[in-house]
Amino acid sequence: MTAPLVPYDPAAHAELLAGYCISAQAGERIAVSGNLQTLPLFEELNRALLRRGALPALRLEYPGQAEDFINLASGAVLDGLHAADLLDAERTDGSVRLLTHRLPSARGADPVRAARRMSAAAPLGAIRSSKKWALTQFPTPQGAAAAGMTEAQYADFVSRAMFLDTPDPVAAWGEMRSMQARLITRLQYADSIRIQAPGTDLSLSVKGRTWANSDGKRNMPSGEVFVSPIEDSAEGTIYFGLPSEYLGQSVEGITLRFERGRIVQARAEVGDDTLQAALNTDPGARFLGEIGIGSNAGIQTPSRNILYDEKILGTVHLAAGRSYPETGGLNHSAVHWDMICDLRGGGSISLDGEVFQESGVFVS
Repeated sequence: MTAPLVPYDPAAHAELLAGYCISAQAGERIAVSGNLQTLPLFEELNRALLRRGALPALRLEYPGQAEDFINLASGAVLDGLHAADLLDAERTDGSVRLLTHRLPSARGADPVRAARRMSAAAPLGAIRSSKKWALTQFPTPQGAAAAGMTEAQYADFVSRAMFLDTPDPVAAWGEMRSMQARLITRLQYADSIRIQAPGTDLSLSVKGRTWANSDGKRNMPSGEVFVSPIEDSAEGTIYFGLPSEYLGQSVEGITLRFERGRIVQARAEVGDDTLQAALNTDPGARFLGEIGIGSNAGIQTPSRNILYDEKILGTVHLAAGRSYPETGGLNHSAVHWDMICDLRGGGSISLDGEVFQESGVFVS
């Protein structure tokens, strides 16, 4: 018998964000940003923060506003940062970003200009990332269509991915944290990782690095363990079969070849110009900032959304660009682009020569 579909509840989503993800405290100034499509969640999150005594700083945008800025701003505006924006970020205690799938009518961002803007805005991103933050996705008809689901099916997908279908979502995320801690117990002793799959044979080192347990505090939903690899260690080739998106542009069928940690050859079957522009943003964009292993069994179907797809149990993702300093990463870049390799069809992850995951199942 098929289980009934779970409806999406923006109030429950907002409580999870305010209470669990950023643990908003009385007197804290919390920036909330989202576009007009997120309004049901935007309103509920504002109320949830106010009930906790926090001061919401609301940033409501129209769909496509970011693309318009990149495409239309003058060179001085595109390549600069206003002192007021930096001061505002410094005086904020935390932030929550409400994302949606890009509207079909929204103009895509010019990849070269987008790369310029990302480089210029890097100091602003550094300030925001130094404070507590969370990002999440609001379900929209466009998101459902991209995932190949009805709106009701997509609402169910989103709700279950965040454990909003359980009596106590916070407790469910605690169980996820414990399970991932057991994975890290094994991973922390590994020096080298080898990923093998069709079109893929890549080795890299994580020796001395610290694995992170992504338990929904920042990405909601989450369900992964990740680390920043040794910057000059990646050798070999990897094929990312799951579709990706970068600054509103679709990119598919990515193949990267590494030598001494650097991406020396890159090709995309769709969106190659976007891929090349991203990798040419700055020198650090051609090195890896992250390897992550998905562990959320509640997300099994790709939805063309990185927030969900990189958490799929049986996948591994690599990010070109910026490292995570908390894991020991040293790579600096304005770019951090996650790309997903699906191992469920016959791939494997080995740790120092010992198989750790086979065809999406953890075996050691």
